[in-house]
Amino acid sequence: MTVGPTGGSQPTRKGPCVVVAGGGTAGHIEPALALADAVRRLRPDARVVALGTERGLEKTIIPARGYPLEMIPPVPMPRKPNFDLLKLPLRVRSAVKTTRDVLDRVGADVVVGFGGYVALPAYLAARGRVPIIVHDSNAKVGLANKVGARFAERVAVAVEDSGLPDAEVIGIPLRESIINLDRAALRARAREFFGLDPHAPTLLVFGGSQGARTINNAVSGAARDLADAGIGVLHAHGPKHTLAVQSVPGRPPYVTVSYLERMDLAYAAADAVVCRAGAMTVAEVSAVGLPAVYVPLPIGNGEQAHNAKPVVRNGGALLVDDADFTPSKVAELVVPILTDHRRQVDMATAARGTGHREAADVLARMVLDAAFKHSGRSS
Repeated sequence: MTVGPTGGSQPTRKGPCVVVAGGGTAGHIEPALALADAVRRLRPDARVVALGTERGLEKTIIPARGYPLEMIPPVPMPRKPNFDLLKLPLRVRSAVKTTRDVLDRVGADVVVGFGGYVALPAYLAARGRVPIIVHDSNAKVGLANKVGARFAERVAVAVEDSGLPDAEVIGIPLRESIINLDRAALRARAREFFGLDPHAPTLLVFGGSQGARTINNAVSGAARDLADAGIGVLHAHGPKHTLAVQSVPGRPPYVTVSYLERMDLAYAAADAVVCRAGAMTVAEVSAVGLPAVYVPLPIGNGEQAHNAKPVVRNGGALLVDDADFTPSKVAELVVPILTDHRRQVDMATAARGTGHREAADVLARMVLDAAFKHSGRSS
């Protein structure tokens, strides 16, 4: 099934066909879409088709961004030995067959995988038929990309020491709206949009699309300390959480929202950030040049802490364990940053210095080169 921005199939083009596989979470989807945009910037005649499943966020995000979406069966990898593990070979076989049919039908010239349960069947379906490019955003590589890298023509990663052989460090592809964000030019509009003090140093707080209880409790618990220091707050607590914080009369407001529809304006309004340390989050915050206090999600293989460490080593951010992040820790770390303009500037410069703003175009050129070698056409 193909889903376009209005539910229908997309018109056929004569240019190269790039198939992207990056479904499931925003951390896989957003780099894939940033690449898609870059491919179309470099080659307006290119076709970009995305693979996805009914269970992932891509079902709504990708068509809304104007790209056709082909649905394939998901292949989740069981974390523990159980009955699902016994069913895995049949699921893989079904997903690979469906994906091969898609690649044949759309005339794929290259497959680009970003990890997750959409990427694995894409790699297996493309193996020996269509060139494969692998990109991994995380400091610790997942199983799908470890498999895909064995068959790939080129492998691109966000950071050094990924563990993938012959990987090229290019950073994470980011949206143009983030790469080209002029925070200073948007600041007055952004502060007015959120109802923030136009002049006070301002802290942006968010914990991902669903929020983060530890961050919510710690920062809201430090509301009085922040207010007494003359600091305003924009706090996205997540749709599954509630947060009631009363602003202190005569002090900059503490503004709470469930979700940030306009991250560009949120970044423009802020002077520093408290947030989790997902790969995309770290890349975006660094690219826009915001000092950060990262509080990694304390699950999985510890990859969030690893994502933040290059920025921390460079002086652009601080790193705090989830268990240690308390109201007193917020006051201890955040207030000195937001009341010292020189330190803000130094941290912002250090954060930008760790980024790869050109990553989307670099990856797009890799992809188009592989596509043209496969098709025999001239670029």
